[in-house]
Amino acid sequence: MKTFNYDILIIGTGIAGLTTAIKLSEDKSLNIGIITRGKKPEDSNTFWAQGGIILVEEGDPYLSHDVQAASQNTSYQPAIDQLMQSSSKIIKEILIDKAGTQFAKKDSGDFELTQEAAHSIPRILYNGDATGKAIEVSLLNYLEKCSNVDLQTEKTAVDLITPSHHGVEIQQRYEENKVVGAYIFDQNSKEVDKYMAKRVVLATGGIGALYLHHSNSEAARGDGHAMAKRAGATLTNMEYIQFHPTTYFGSSSDRRFLISEAVRGEGGKLVDQTGRRFMEKYHPDAEMAPRDVVSKAIISEMVDNKWDCVYLDITHKDREWLENRFPNIFQYLLERKIDMSQDLIPVVPAAHYTCGGIKTDLRGRTNLKYLYAVGEVACTGLHGINRLASTSLLEGLTWGYKAAEDITATMEDHANFYNSESIRDWSLSKDELDLALINQDIAIIKQTMWNYVGIKRSKNRLHRANAMFSELYEQVQKFYRDAQLHDQLIGLRNSIEIAFVVLSASLRQPE
Repeated sequence: MKTFNYDILIIGTGIAGLTTAIKLSEDKSLNIGIITRGKKPEDSNTFWAQGGIILVEEGDPYLSHDVQAASQNTSYQPAIDQLMQSSSKIIKEILIDKAGTQFAKKDSGDFELTQEAAHSIPRILYNGDATGKAIEVSLLNYLEKCSNVDLQTEKTAVDLITPSHHGVEIQQRYEENKVVGAYIFDQNSKEVDKYMAKRVVLATGGIGALYLHHSNSEAARGDGHAMAKRAGATLTNMEYIQFHPTTYFGSSSDRRFLISEAVRGEGGKLVDQTGRRFMEKYHPDAEMAPRDVVSKAIISEMVDNKWDCVYLDITHKDREWLENRFPNIFQYLLERKIDMSQDLIPVVPAAHYTCGGIKTDLRGRTNLKYLYAVGEVACTGLHGINRLASTSLLEGLTWGYKAAEDITATMEDHANFYNSESIRDWSLSKDELDLALINQDIAIIKQTMWNYVGIKRSKNRLHRANAMFSELYEQVQKFYRDAQLHDQLIGLRNSIEIAFVVLSASLRQPE
């Protein structure tokens, strides 16, 4: 077992983790480590984000209202206020000036702003239909210039290190609950190493991949949530999973291709199998209603009429305009013999965003000393029970920046690393690993979450899921204790634990 020492350890390489690292790197006295379980650091939900990122302009009187309206007035107002007061400056500093992220512009050179569902005005920066990719790649390119940042791939976080849980002496159990590093599994050497740190930042994304149909990276399996929970952090609002209304229907894979909110923002209409619009009977804003309203409406139409999908119609736009505005969506559909300038697009909802998460304050601090959480893994209260479109990238950027500011301001000049010899070495099990069992267990979790803990929930469905998960949980825990460690086994353990968290929260709010 090796030991690594970093002033700050960041787990996750999406917009939140990368922004934290970039801002921290300004202090050249800091040694920053950032790890990801992926083979490539861009394997994150940020990379797959299509729509855009909100630009809060001076005099925008509607954003606070729009965020609260989308969340049914359940968002935390101080979080909204921070977003409105700080985010534009952070966009300019991090994305525009440092990373050089490219966004669509008018002939005049001003930014071209688009509008999405539940937004009162156009206020969203975008880069075609691959805004997340543009942001992710530009941030990674900039990070290469940061000499005090060490980025490591194919490293899976196993558990956060807390002396009260992992100390070698009984006396350590009485220490305050604090995080002093993490156990990290090296996918190549198959060893678990100690990564000691003065601060740890979780930026591991959401839990969409726990569902059979989702729009996320398969890495969104709840690793950060599960590690934080085991360490003693508070999780909140975990029952509130946002389902994106429009993903392409036709793929057999778990991850469904997203048909961006911006397609409806640019005038796309939802129609049924007969070509008739139906959203007007569900909400006065029709297709521009909040995501939860649209997703539930689509499911109702599908269930009531025994349809497999509904359709998105944007055929009123000409081909050249669509190819320029949505190049990736256009090409993806064309490869499946759908010309979106002439044909209807078959769509269904899919799990998209985790509105809850690890509870933090306005600086990303959790209830555990030295532990921060930023991005989708965190719950700042910004989204309440339902997220407004294009707020997620902005939240990750803003809170990643704020966390870095707080860490820099509070890091003691002569702070020492916790003595790694006082922390237990990881004990590796030797039983042969059976990946077929892991794959089957993951499939059960995905099917159960989709069918019983999905868009439509009832007490009967949730109790059925509880019975299934109770048995599976015990089996997975024994399997985890006895089998050789593997990235997928770590994911399975975390997945069943967080599936149970979502289920338990849902039993309190079954509708």
